[in-house]
Amino acid sequence: MITVAAEEKDKQEKELEEQDMTQQEAETPREETSGEPSAGEEEKTAKSDRKEKKKKDKKQDALKEKVEELEDRVKRQMAEFDNFRKRTEKEKAAMFETGAKSVIEKILPVVDNFERGLASVPEEEKDGAIAQGMQMVYKQLMTELENLDVKPIPAVGEEFNPEFHNAVMQTESEEFESGVIAQELQKGYTYRDSVVRHSMVAVVQ
Repeated sequence: MITVAAEEKDKQEKELEEQDMTQQEAETPREETSGEPSAGEEEKTAKSDRKEKKKKDKKQDALKEKVEELEDRVKRQMAEFDNFRKRTEKEKAAMFETGAKSVIEKILPVVDNFERGLASVPEEEKDGAIAQGMQMVYKQLMTELENLDVKPIPAVGEEFNPEFHNAVMQTESEEFESGVIAQELQKGYTYRDSVVRHSMVAVVQ
């Protein structure tokens, strides 16, 4: 009888202890043991990432703008250099043309004198050494002028053109119509399609 009462008492004490432990566990706040970040931490991380990305984008935009600026500057300098080169070549060509025309203008009176001298040689002396020598020099001179693209301007029988001809007199002619050149008083020449000296002509009135 005493044994049964003792066992009953132990059983009641154990139940009380279990109830106390259960109550303590219920009252003790549970700590979060999950390894996942909270919503606040996720939002903070997202803001940090957006800020970092914005910084990188801003830096890339600045670099891109700088590269475009340098490329534009290089293109401008290249265009300026190309224009300078073309302008220099044009000026050099113009100086050469001017110098060449000046030399040709000085040579043309020599050509005129050769032609007058050959025209004044009597018929019986044209086979002489002096006349033949003059003829050879004249031909060589005209060949070299032709190689330099110096050409005589067509005159007699051509329609008068003020761009190539200088009319110094009018004349009557049964052979040519009015406005046509009947006589050439001084031969004109062109150099590379540019007039060096106009032809002095007489035009049919």
